[in-house]
Amino acid sequence: MTVSTVQANDLLAGVILAGGRSRRMGGALKPLLPLGGKPLLQHVIDRVQPQVDQLVLSVEQTLDVFEDFALRQVADPEPDRGPLMGLLTAMKVTAVTHRWLLLVPCDAPFVPPDLADRLLASAADSGRSGAVIRYESEIQPTFSIWRNDVLPPLEKAVHEKGMAGLKQFLGVIDPAELEWARSSQSPFFNINDRDGLLEAARLLGS
Repeated sequence: MTVSTVQANDLLAGVILAGGRSRRMGGALKPLLPLGGKPLLQHVIDRVQPQVDQLVLSVEQTLDVFEDFALRQVADPEPDRGPLMGLLTAMKVTAVTHRWLLLVPCDAPFVPPDLADRLLASAADSGRSGAVIRYESEIQPTFSIWRNDVLPPLEKAVHEKGMAGLKQFLGVIDPAELEWARSSQSPFFNINDRDGLLEAARLLGS
């Protein structure tokens, strides 16, 4: 992030969602799977960390195996409550010092280097409290940015309405949508299974 990108009161934090149970990976911890000589999570960190002022890791529970990544682990207070709980918990930690929170998943090794700047501009231009990516006509809510004033409705959505998915929350907040131009290699490619990991390795090599 550059000083010209945001004002002092608009400091941007980031959170990487890593609280999934990796069922389609046979129970292996997806963030630790090797890709191109380093863990999948490290690819995401390398791309996101330069874009934010603080970066945290959303996890279901804190684990020693994540300590090597030198990120603060933010654990969900309730297990298996979905990504919306991860967003809520991370925002509670970062909202005191950072006005905006960038959200990305742990299984997307090709996160664009200008994702934060473009989402922040989209939200600011629209006057809304958040912005999400739309790519090839599909909403990608795990690639999004949120202003800290969404914390009260976010808490209500999780604790009173029992929401777990990010798409459910979009109907509550109605964020801006940033249409991302199509490219030969999707910057929002995410790895769901072993075949996806192989494909990511091929794309990385090419």
